Amino acid sequence: MAQASNDKEQLKMLLDISNALSAVLDLKDVLTITSSILRGNISHKYAGIGLYDPELNRFRILALDDPNKTFQEEGQFFPAENTPDELAIKTRKPVLRQRLDLAEFPSPFVKLAYEAGLRSVCVVPLVSRDKPIGILSVANTIEGAFPPGSDETLQLIANQIAGAVDSAIKFDEIEKLKNRLASEKLYLEEEIQSEYNFEEIVGNSPALKTVLRQVETVAPTDACVLLFGETGTGKELIARAIHNLSKRRERTLVKLNCAAIPTGLLESELFGHEKGAFTGAIAPRVGRFELANKGTLLLDEIGDIPLELQPKLLRVLQESEFERLGSSRTVRSDVRLIAATNRDLQAMVDERTFRSDLYYRLNVFPIRIPPLRERPEDIPLLTGYFTKKHAGRMSKRITSIPRESLKALCSYDFPGNVRELENFIERAVILTRGDELRIPISELRHFQRPVAEGQVPVDHSLEAIERNHIVEVLRSTGGRIAGAGGAAQLLGLPVSTLRNRMKRLGILFR
Repeated sequence: MAQASNDKEQLKMLLDISNALSAVLDLKDVLTITSSILRGNISHKYAGIGLYDPELNRFRILALDDPNKTFQEEGQFFPAENTPDELAIKTRKPVLRQRLDLAEFPSPFVKLAYEAGLRSVCVVPLVSRDKPIGILSVANTIEGAFPPGSDETLQLIANQIAGAVDSAIKFDEIEKLKNRLASEKLYLEEEIQSEYNFEEIVGNSPALKTVLRQVETVAPTDACVLLFGETGTGKELIARAIHNLSKRRERTLVKLNCAAIPTGLLESELFGHEKGAFTGAIAPRVGRFELANKGTLLLDEIGDIPLELQPKLLRVLQESEFERLGSSRTVRSDVRLIAATNRDLQAMVDERTFRSDLYYRLNVFPIRIPPLRERPEDIPLLTGYFTKKHAGRMSKRITSIPRESLKALCSYDFPGNVRELENFIERAVILTRGDELRIPISELRHFQRPVAEGQVPVDHSLEAIERNHIVEVLRSTGGRIAGAGGAAQLLGLPVSTLRNRMKRLGILFR
């Protein structure tokens, strides 16, 4: 009768553990529940779950139920060699010792346990899918603490919780992976922000400030924006600024350079295609309008879209719907369009190479990006910015730029605009060996703007540019230097600094 009673109690204990662990994925909870139920059958002061690493022959403590904080912590590693834990994992059998013997287990870890007061121990292997994954151990501070059959009871429990432990480990690994991916996503987003944020549109010229005011005005709307200007003026940078200031900034900015795609493939790039739509279409493809749904689509070099494709583009802009190539199913897409071009679309309309209705639809909010020759006062700022950028990338320490070099840069037309300036500064950084930027001025001399006969030469020195800019700001404030809306605030300078610069430059405003 006593054996039947014990069997009944053991069965009840196993059922209690099974029910309690049915939805538990946290290892700490697995052990706490198991230990709590186990105490009614096997008296113990300490319980732990360890994960075994066969390559390094060591255990990592995954969970502890140790109210007295005896000698170890969760996450701690300990060598498996010469421990009861190693014997259990190697033999796949319970190891019960009513009296812990340091001669049998000459391990520093076991010695720590003994010095912490543990005198009896029972360790059983955790086996999941026929693979030993770790151990479940209990210990007490008195010798002979475990009743007969404790090792068999603990093994039954270990068999039951091994699956839960395995699931908890995998759940923990998945959570860590999710957190890492989330962190990487955040990091990438921060990198994108730091590379293309609004502040990196460098310059203080009136021409650039006019553009930025237009950006701030149109960005919060969903209006179509047409960016036009010469190659290299920074149209993509302005497009990113519009996207980053819009309500769609949490979604994707999708880009497509219409001039870089062969004419026959452009429709597929824009609208996608179904399998078999044309030779080589071996699988369905999502187009840029679908990718940009709820976000922003930048179509660069919009003037290169062929005439036969323009009606379909116009329909998307007007109706927000289209069909993939080879499909009759209508796809709806909510996209904010930013178009960019270095061509004169109005002239193309007059020449009938660009549809007038599409032009009017694109030209809702046009923004002209000024060429660099129209904002020479920004050249010193851009030079300093690009020097710092490329010197940092090349692990160089460049602390100064010769004044004569800046004068030469300011007198050059830069037909390639900001892109050309950046490439030129990158080359200069490569050539520089010391801490002063070495600019190959000889490469610019052939391209300096000639002064026509009888024309007064324009002073492009850094001092003249700085003076003209301060004078223009002072005029806009009516000569007011200090206070809210004063010149010092607009220039981002302390009042005393501005007054000193005015004195040095001979500016007589009061």
